[in-house]
Amino acid sequence: MHTIPNDGWIAVCRLDDIPPLGSRRIQRPALPDAAPVALFRTSDDEVHALLDRCPHQGGPLSQGLVFGKAVACPLHHWTIELRTGCAREPDEGRTPRFEVRLVEGQVLLLASELASLGTEPIAPSACGRRC
Repeated sequence: MHTIPNDGWIAVCRLDDIPPLGSRRIQRPALPDAAPVALFRTSDDEVHALLDRCPHQGGPLSQGLVFGKAVACPLHHWTIELRTGCAREPDEGRTPRFEVRLVEGQVLLLASELASLGTEPIAPSACGRRC
């Protein structure tokens, strides 16, 4: 990762490093105990970044199936909207999302968000499902 001068954005990978309808997991070197960030690429090359933690039971969203503008958690198939981090109804919950920029094929994230979002311990929401 390297910082783009003077504006707080960090290049974390190239767009080509994320497969279409796939994901890439980004560790946060400054916060080794914090959950990683999952980068998702849609079929039309939009890139979204969410905390790699489902709001239900903390499952790794980066291992889920990307379809349309959403990802299905691999543990219990909750559908999480990539643009908002919110679970689709009837499920409830939200995972933190990170701002993303694409500049000349580079995927950039804000250093301030990497340092502050999703740094709290895992606190899965209750769902009422039999797990």
